[in-house]
Amino acid sequence: MSRVLQPPLVTGISPKEGPSWTKVTIRGENLGTGPADLIGLSICGHNCLLTAEWMSASKIVCRVGPAKDDKGEIIVTTKSGGLGTSTVSFKLLRPERIGILDQSAVWVNEMNYYDMRADRNKGISPLSLRPSNPLGIEIEKGKVPQTHMDQTFPGMSGDFTNENFSATWYLIENHEGSSFEQLKIAASNLKKQSAKKNEGSLAYVKGGLSTFFEAQDALAAIHQRLESEGTERVKGSMTQQLESILNRASDTADTLFQEVLGRKDKADSTRNALNVLQRFKFLFSLPLSIERNIQKGDYDVVINDYEKAKSLFGKTEVPVFKKVYDEVETRIGALRRLLVTKLLQTPSTLHDQKVYIRYLSDLRTPGDPAWQCINAQHSWILKLMLNCRNEFISGQKVSSGTLDLEGETCHVTPGRLSLAASSKRRDSLQTSQHGTWDFETPQQVQFVEKLTDVVISQLPNFWKLWISYVNGSLFSETGEKSAQVEKFKRNARQRQNDFKKMIEEVTNQLVKLIRGALLPTTLSREEMSSYGCWKNKTEITGPWLTQIIHNVRSCHEALSAMEIPNDLLQVIQDLLLELRVHCLIVTLLHTAEDVKRLADKEDWVVDNKGITSLPSQFEQCMIQMLQSLSEPLEVKPGEINVLQLDQVQDQATELSVSIIKVFINCLEQLSNKTDGINESHKVVLGSSSSDWFNNIQGGCSPTSQQRLLIILSNCQYLERHTFLNLINHFETHSFAGAEKIARVSMDAVRELDHNLFETYIERRADPITGSLEPGIYNGWFDWRHCPAPTGVRNYLKEALVNIIAVHAEVFSVSKDLVPRVLSKIVESVADEMCRIMQCVSSFSRNGALQAHLEISALRDALASYLNAESKSCFNQALETIPQIHSGSDKKILEELLNKYKSNMHLQLTCFHSSALQPIKR
Repeated sequence: MSRVLQPPLVTGISPKEGPSWTKVTIRGENLGTGPADLIGLSICGHNCLLTAEWMSASKIVCRVGPAKDDKGEIIVTTKSGGLGTSTVSFKLLRPERIGILDQSAVWVNEMNYYDMRADRNKGISPLSLRPSNPLGIEIEKGKVPQTHMDQTFPGMSGDFTNENFSATWYLIENHEGSSFEQLKIAASNLKKQSAKKNEGSLAYVKGGLSTFFEAQDALAAIHQRLESEGTERVKGSMTQQLESILNRASDTADTLFQEVLGRKDKADSTRNALNVLQRFKFLFSLPLSIERNIQKGDYDVVINDYEKAKSLFGKTEVPVFKKVYDEVETRIGALRRLLVTKLLQTPSTLHDQKVYIRYLSDLRTPGDPAWQCINAQHSWILKLMLNCRNEFISGQKVSSGTLDLEGETCHVTPGRLSLAASSKRRDSLQTSQHGTWDFETPQQVQFVEKLTDVVISQLPNFWKLWISYVNGSLFSETGEKSAQVEKFKRNARQRQNDFKKMIEEVTNQLVKLIRGALLPTTLSREEMSSYGCWKNKTEITGPWLTQIIHNVRSCHEALSAMEIPNDLLQVIQDLLLELRVHCLIVTLLHTAEDVKRLADKEDWVVDNKGITSLPSQFEQCMIQMLQSLSEPLEVKPGEINVLQLDQVQDQATELSVSIIKVFINCLEQLSNKTDGINESHKVVLGSSSSDWFNNIQGGCSPTSQQRLLIILSNCQYLERHTFLNLINHFETHSFAGAEKIARVSMDAVRELDHNLFETYIERRADPITGSLEPGIYNGWFDWRHCPAPTGVRNYLKEALVNIIAVHAEVFSVSKDLVPRVLSKIVESVADEMCRIMQCVSSFSRNGALQAHLEISALRDALASYLNAESKSCFNQALETIPQIHSGSDKKILEELLNKYKSNMHLQLTCFHSSALQPIKR
């Protein structure tokens, strides 16, 4: 309905003065958009709405009623513009009242005087008209407030026709400024009026005495004449004869004029009925108008017409009016029932609910429609939530990556992700975690998402409806106060505990439904039958739980934004805490499973740093785990940091440590793997190893020694880089127990490194050291009877070649391992040489020279990889051999060493190409 923004303005009236019931034409601006828009018209303070005829937005015709004020403004009130103003005024002329017994030169119409006030319509008898000034002096209205008069004269009245009339009240009210002389004159006037009233009938008889005498004389003359003619003696008395004549004359007259007078009476009756119908056309046409407007949905028009009819005819005693008004009440009763039905229908919008409640309030509907609506909405929300669960459990919902709200009203709430955004977020998670992320959304995740959407779309309107009910805005858009509005507000305050229980029931059901789908062990046996019973449940992984936490958090934030008390939302906070802890534990357990499967992904492809992709995959897996936990572990306002709970912190730390141990076990299993190697897993080495093992570069499967070296290199990288990075990530994400995780990780990898290193050294050093003694004594060699030395013997050269082979093998995997491995190999060789030399009982001159040559040649060749132990062993071996003092022997020794180094230059180059120093562990 369009509304006129400007208030009505009256700029002219014609005529500008006149007595009561004068027909006037009002002109102005914005006088309404139609008859229904006109809701008020007063002239000189009197309500003239009943006689008003709306002609246009600038013209209204009406009759002036009997107002109290002699002069006043013309005020027009409309729905669209409100209370108007006037630039002109009307002067009410008050004619002298003429009693029914007073003589008058004109005919006085003894009509019913109607009181045009909205709440009454009663006839006033002319006999009740009284003189406006009984004292006969000038009236001067007092300025004493009515409330003061009521307090001063309790139970009295200033109306002289009232039984409790108080003369003092009347004088204060009407003659407050009259002088004592004027009051004397007023007393004299009252005495004259009383004397005149007492004379009454006697004065009337005195004034008409001659008329009585003339009538007496006429009757006596008629009697004498009749006696003289003797008519009294004929057929009865004279009066009987006269009566008979008059009756015949009356019958003859009735016969002559009966048809004419009947038609006149019928016409008068019809005319009077038409006048009544025309004058009260509004009332008689109201039932049909109400029916038509109800069908069109114009409930505002119906309510306004009903209020107008009720104020005019609600207390009427006229049978016709009562009958029509009863029909109006019947139609209004049907409208009340229709509006109640529409109000309780679900689903419905908050706007429609408010409109229907205001309509019912204006119609004075029995009961409390607003509370009925709140109860209906509460039951509807609970039903929606249970239906959501039943649909998923019964298998009616087809698993898919999107959700269908089945046409339900879903309003977008600030802070709530849209379904499109949620789907986009799922797609990104599926892309980032292809290995652990299912392409199809689990039904529990779809259920929680739809369930939270239902709560977010319904509960805010439910809460707003209650707030409007409490503050009274539900019953009036303008906020005006009335007895009925105050009554409803009192009812709302009395029902606060009932509404609180409704909110608690909704939140408890939300929490229990989610628990039944995700945390069934937290429900009691009785609750399981109502909220559990999920069959063929899909295992929910960490990313899906993260999305569920996101949905529940969005629901909690949306409800908190409506200023719902925190104690009503505490159950959701408790659920969030348990979901976050559950997500943390599940993510850690699933990460352990993912790490365990990393062993199957080892492809033995070594980069130029000597490591495979396994450490990087492990680090990436752990980083993704921490990133996926960033949202569940994030502490929102009002939430608890789950990592500050001792039990959760200990459990999370133990699971994190177990993940590290699982990975260490994977490395250990890979190192012990001897057969069943996947043919697709070929050792692919960096370009730096191409000159050493062409056969390995050609695609041969890694040997057990090569796998040991690769895993040793990986362990070294884990200790120096991966674990340090992970500890930083743990600390960055505020993960508790980072120190313990770091300590256990380092200890575990060092222990594995030590065991693998010892195994490799044992496998490589034992054959070399084991070949030394047989090589030395090959051919029944004897230190006491050996020939003159001619150079380094072949056993030593063979040992150096074997060491070179180890060097090449290690260098092909990781050059960083070369110093460490060769230092240990050289240490074993030196120790073995020392032992052999110490076992020799005696040396000849040539034997001592040969021994010095071989020990010195071996020591000088491996000088880059000597450590303190190997140096000590070589020194002890040389000390065991007799010293060379002869200059010629020293010269021979030097020449033979130079010759050896020259002949073995190519082989010995590998020992001098690396500038790396031995690593002290």
